[in-house]
This record gives sequence, C-alpha cells and structure tokens, in this order.
Amino acid sequence: MEEKGKEEKEKMIEECCALHKDAFIIKPTKRYPLVLLMAMLSLVMIVGIYIFSLCLKQGGIVATPNQMKVSVTKRPCHHPTAAASEIPYIHYPEPTTYSREECACTPVRLFAILSMQRSGSGWFETLLNSHINVSSNGEIFSVKVRRSNISTITSTLDKLYNLDWYSSAAKNECTAAVGLKWMLNQGLMLHHNEIVEYFNRRGVSAIFLFRRNLLRRLVSILANTHDRDAKQLNGTHKAHVHSKNEKLMDVLDFLRLPKRKLSSQHVKIHTRPLARQVENWDDVYNALKGTEFERCLRADYQV
Repeated sequence: MEEKGKEEKEKMIEECCALHKDAFIIKPTKRYPLVLLMAMLSLVMIVGIYIFSLCLKQGGIVATPNQMKVSVTKRPCHHPTAAASEIPYIHYPEPTTYSREECACTPVRLFAILSMQRSGSGWFETLLNSHINVSSNGEIFSVKVRRSNISTITSTLDKLYNLDWYSSAAKNECTAAVGLKWMLNQGLMLHHNEIVEYFNRRGVSAIFLFRRNLLRRLVSILANTHDRDAKQLNGTHKAHVHSKNEKLMDVLDFLRLPKRKLSSQHVKIHTRPLARQVENWDDVYNALKGTEFERCLRADYQV
C-alpha cells in the first residue's frame, strides 16, 4: 500500500509539472548594443542644451561658467536732425580705455590739420584746443616709428579717432571733435593715396592750413632757426604768424561746433614789416618784382 501510494504521489507531481511547464519558461530580455545607447543619450543631451540656449537668448540672459548675467541691449545712437550728406562724418566712438557714459550718443567729428612747418599751425591748434569740445593732439607723426609704414599710420589714427589716445589736449568723454596736426613731410605725401582712402572711409574732415605768402614763411624759418635756443617769453610759445578770428569761426562751422571765443597763449614776436627784417631787402625786392611772387612783397600775414 505504501508503495502504491508513493507511486500515485510521484505521478501527480509529474502531471502538475507537465501542466505548468510553459509557465516557467522565461524569455531572455532584448539587449541593445552599448554604442547605440550612448549615441541616443548624447543626442538627447545635445537637443536639451540647444533648446536651453534658445531660451537664454530670447530672455536676454548671458550664461557663463560661474554665473549668469542679464544683458541690456544697447540702442544705436543717431542724429535725427543731420542731413544725409553729414551722416558719414558723424561718429560715436566706443573707447576701450574708459566709458563715455552719458555722452555715448554725443556725435564726434574727426579732423586732421594738414600743414607745413612755420605756417602758423601751432598757433591755430592752440586756438582750437581752447574750445571745450575740441581735442587736437599735436604732431603725432613727428615720431618716426608711428609713420614707418601705412599699417602703423592707420593703427595710430584708429587709436586716436577711437578716443583712446591720451595727451595733454585730451578732453573729457563729451569731446565733440578729435584730430591732430599733420605736417606734409611726416609720411603724409609718401602714403597720400592710402591716407586719402582712409579719410574717405572713416569720414575724416581735412583742414588745409598754408601760408599764402611764401616769403613770410621763409623768413619765419630763418627767424625760428635764430630763435631756437632762446627762452620762451613769460612761459608762452612764440609764434611768427597770426590771422583774423573770422577764419576760426569758419573752421568751427566746418566742424559743426558751437561758436565760442577762442584764445591762445602764443605770442607774436616778429611784428615789423619784411623790409625792416631783411637786411638785403633791396636785392630780394628786385629779384621778385615782375614775377608771380611779387605779391609776396606787399602782402602781410595771410593764412
């Protein structure tokens, strides 16, 4: 009996296992290659970063590695009353050495005084610099290295016209006209084509300052050579030429600057007529009489 019962029990176990055999079959999970998973993850990250950057740009936020800053969009400056022909000559420099702050939209005119030695350019420039809104920075190109080639010339001009040139003539951030005094023999004639192109491209106004009376200029050169080692009078500079103030007002109009009284510390030291300054005046007079230069014998100071 015991053996029979044992056989029946084993038979029941076999039937139960056979009945549920399929229930214990576990299908292996489908595995994707590791490279494919990494590619999918990278794609998701790239898309997320791109969407996030678009949101930052639309919100005007600049993200940096350590912080986030809100940037303010600058409104472009413009001069509503300026004529179309004046637009190329109106500039709004952005210096790198300081901020123009509330004067950022104050228009600036660029200019260059083109002249020759002993033509009154020093006196003329000091008058311009007495204007509160004008910065004329002297003979920048008297230093040879600055005029060694056209590249050094243009880089120097860029620095000057960007209001990054510092000199005793530099004004505050509300400067309305900035320029220099440039002699013809300081690289100007050597690179005149490139400089003309630069002036046209940058909208630089040229002020030509020459003495009409060439005889006066030659006498001034000789007088300057004689006075070179002499001390200045009362700490002021000596000048050999002066002109009427009306011409200066024309220059202010040319630069679109408000008119105001201009002054200079230059002192006129040679006031006598040429006939009393030149020892061999009779020889000079006879040599020039009847020629195209005869007018120089009669004309006084003309600029």
